[in-house]
Parts: sequence; structure tokens; C-alpha cells
Amino acid sequence: MNRTKIELKDLAFYAHHGVLAEEASMGQRFRIDLCLRLVEGLDFADDTPDCTVNYAEVYDLVKKLFTGRRYNLLETAADVIAAGVLQRFEKVREVTVQVKKPSVPVDCICEYFSVEVTRCR
Repeated sequence: MNRTKIELKDLAFYAHHGVLAEEASMGQRFRIDLCLRLVEGLDFADDTPDCTVNYAEVYDLVKKLFTGRRYNLLETAADVIAAGVLQRFEKVREVTVQVKKPSVPVDCICEYFSVEVTRCR
């Protein structure tokens, strides 16, 4: 049985997401992780990109979806990305998207707050 996982880690984007007016006007940096679990039975013997999912194309889609519009909720952004990946890449069986917000409008010392969404076929 062939179980394949592709990960894209710590993708950085500058965007204007968040509920607060300051977040919308000033923007901030976000980090995104994706984990793609591919359908079973893929054959990599041909050793060509057609055998799998092109992670450069996944990155381009994530960038377009995350920076192409403004989201109030990180949950919405993660869900839109997850749905988009499943729609665009037939060889993806399951996708997990984690969106991290390092600069949170909360009086605390932390590395980041994050949300994670998993979608399956």
C-alpha cells in the first residue's frame, strides 16, 4: 500500500486579515502549513510530475486564495484554502491547513495563535 504525504511548511504571506480595523488597514505577516495526503495506489515508476501533485502549483493556489481577498476569520481562510486544494487537485485525499497569526491583538507573550482545518474527500 502506498501512502504519500506532501507538506508545505511555514509559508509566509503579508495580508490584511482580522476583525479589528487596525488589522484591516495595517496588515501583518501570517504563516501557513499544509499537509496533503494523497490517494492510495499512486505509481511513481514514471518519475514524472504527472505521477503526483505539483507542490509549486499548490503554493500558487494558496497564495492566490489567501492574499486575493480579506478574511475576518482565520478559520474561513483555512477552510477556503482546504476546499480549493481538494477542488483543484484530484490526487489529494485529505488536506490539513494551519494558519498562524504571530501578531495577535491580545495582551500576551506568545509565538502565535493559529487555527487548523482538515477536509477530506
